[in-house]
Amino acid sequence: MTREYLKKATLTAKSDASEVHETVKSILADIEAGGDDKALEYAARFDGYEGAILLNDDDIAAACAQVPDKLKADIDFAHDNVRRFAETQKATVSDVQLEIVPGLIAGQKAIPVDAVGCYVPGGRYSHVASAIMTVTTAKVAGCRHITACSPPRPGVGIAPAIVYAAQRAGADKILAMGGVQGIASMTFGLFGLPRANILVGPGNQFVAEAKRILYGRVGIDMIAGPTDSLILADGGADPEIVATDLVSQAEHGYNSPVWLVTDNRSLAEEVMTLVPALIDDLPEVNRDNAFAAWRDYAEVILCADREEMAATSDAYAPEHLTVQAADLDWWLDRLTCYGSLFLGEETTVSYGDKAAGTNHVLPTSGAASYTGGLSVHKYMKIVTWQRATREGSKPVAQATARIARLEGMEGHARAADVRLAKYFPGENFDLSADG
Repeated sequence: MTREYLKKATLTAKSDASEVHETVKSILADIEAGGDDKALEYAARFDGYEGAILLNDDDIAAACAQVPDKLKADIDFAHDNVRRFAETQKATVSDVQLEIVPGLIAGQKAIPVDAVGCYVPGGRYSHVASAIMTVTTAKVAGCRHITACSPPRPGVGIAPAIVYAAQRAGADKILAMGGVQGIASMTFGLFGLPRANILVGPGNQFVAEAKRILYGRVGIDMIAGPTDSLILADGGADPEIVATDLVSQAEHGYNSPVWLVTDNRSLAEEVMTLVPALIDDLPEVNRDNAFAAWRDYAEVILCADREEMAATSDAYAPEHLTVQAADLDWWLDRLTCYGSLFLGEETTVSYGDKAAGTNHVLPTSGAASYTGGLSVHKYMKIVTWQRATREGSKPVAQATARIARLEGMEGHARAADVRLAKYFPGENFDLSADG
């Protein structure tokens, strides 16, 4: 490989690994032991909020009334796109059955989980889109109960647009609680909620650590790190659009890596020249994040050709992967490791983040090398079943008995023996391990 780093990151996502485990573990233990009252204590301490914890119909209606009609229409548009894409995904999973041998039928059944907890960030940014992405897909999957949980702001509560998006997407309950206490409340079934079977949605490092600790007791979508994005661009790409797209993702957080991989030095150099001014032009609340992310975590990599570019991208396994290069079909066929792929200048990660229909809850920190993002399938258990006639069970019982004895598992073998003896009295079977 002949990669040349025109800009090299000085830090990685792991460089900022905070010592939050013990803090989160302690809070979870306190809330599990203390129940509703202890969760309320932490809400008052961390959220600075003492209003309604579970929103009733009047609370929801009042919040929705504050949302401008134009914004409601945009949320409805995004929800419809996400819903229709999730419905298409769901159609790819069906109940099936197969006669394995004559008289033995095995099947697959897709069963939605019962109760879902959807965490919707609402601190620095009001993540309206996260409510749409997480709740809508759970609703399409057929989950019986969906709780949307979002941090309230002191004296205000949950951002009205998040409330509108959550109820529009189909949330059964909306919980005004942030951070670890919100995750704990959904997991432990506080405030009259059902215990969540799965927790989904992005969040800060405390939310991510709470999900990590609870995983096993409850399912999770994934263990998420800082969001990351990679752009593959050739000499035909527009430097301003490439630079703008990099900055748009860097604003997520001070430790959100963005990477440019190209085979054109002139493009790379122009993009590096453009980025600082684009960051300076952002509002102050966004500027600091983007500046730190570009300074400490961003990389610009020059490759020899498109094959080396693709190999570099697959090695990084980015959460978001954009291709602004010729022959998009080649890239679609060649690339294998990404959370979500954006082909051509006419689309952008921002579309996927907000309204295009694909889900924005995606694997980070290289996890795209082995998993995809949140989808309707995450809420569904693919289970199997079998049924047999006595004749159908005969060859399976014989094979089972012999394999089990070879493994030294006599109890398993006898479960087959007893059936053969009952169903086929008088027949002699050679069920020893050596056949």
